Amino acid sequence: MTQLRDGAPFLRYNVLTVNINALPTSQHPTELNEVCDRLQKMGYAEFKRIRIYGQEFEVISNPFPAGNGIAVRAFTKRDPQARTLQIPLPVLQMLGKKKKIA
Repeated sequence: MTQLRDGAPFLRYNVLTVNINALPTSQHPTELNEVCDRLQKMGYAEFKRIRIYGQEFEVISNPFPAGNGIAVRAFTKRDPQARTLQIPLPVLQMLGKKKKIA
């Protein structure tokens, strides 16, 4: 989530900018939960291995909203220190395209 110039929060979802204040309170968490559920089905889930940003990671959390996107907690074999990885925007855009088709 980010602030607009007038101070209103907004969420980037499927390349559209949605003003959160314009959405019913219950709709915002539902959209995020749907995206997180779809990411889990794609393999961005706890105890899975993913290759992202040129490295292989062991995922230790399910997807969650973070900053302007969605992230997971993960670590590499080289660096056992867990870190937060943002899911790349093209992956999130792909989810949005699948949602429109379905």
